[in-house]
Amino acid sequence: MDWSRYLGVAGRVLVCLIFLFSGVNKILNFDATAARMADAGMPFAPLFLVGAIGLELVGSLLVITGLQIQMGALMLLAFLLPATFIFHPFWQFEGQQQAIERIQFMKNLAITGALLGLVAQGRRVTLLKSDIQ
Repeated sequence: MDWSRYLGVAGRVLVCLIFLFSGVNKILNFDATAARMADAGMPFAPLFLVGAIGLELVGSLLVITGLQIQMGALMLLAFLLPATFIFHPFWQFEGQQQAIERIQFMKNLAITGALLGLVAQGRRVTLLKSDIQ
């Protein structure tokens, strides 16, 4: 039995769960999330929030289902990289808050690494079979 196919699906699901939950949470708490974004200095926060939700949900589903892994991973990166620098600038804090933000920043860098791996993989993988493009 070729376990790599199943491990690949499990890995994609686990990487994307954070984005799925985050996207749904943004929908359920739209106004509070838009206010937090505006407090961080983002202009047109509701518009960017809609974009963030779209990138997180659509990107995650493309990666998880294997329909367009590379495109989905690029969508997630388009969300994650700016969000990392805007919302986790650990260098602007001191003490415990700096440690907390550094952990969040580094977690996002680790997720970035996983997403870059999916982009570089160059494969179209479905839930049932694997085809090299």
